[in-house]
Amino acid sequence: MRTTLDLPDDVFRQLKAEAALRGLKLKQLLTDIVRASLSCPPDAGAVRRRSPLPVIRRSTGHVHPSLSSRQIESILTEEACSWHP
Repeated sequence: MRTTLDLPDDVFRQLKAEAALRGLKLKQLLTDIVRASLSCPPDAGAVRRRSPLPVIRRSTGHVHPSLSSRQIESILTEEACSWHP
């Protein structure tokens, strides 16, 4: 589908340069960026209520530090939202 985008000159130059560095056509780079953006949750900063993660203990009884649900969600969101192939 064809569409028209009205981009600031500096953004267009950055996109064009990035596409050239990656060996892509501008159309493909923009498609990749839009797809990656659409796969991200609409509000990556929103807090979801989840059950706490279980604490893993070794046989010594030592409690290992664990990541909170918020920390894990943040890591996963960062990975999902990074559009760099």
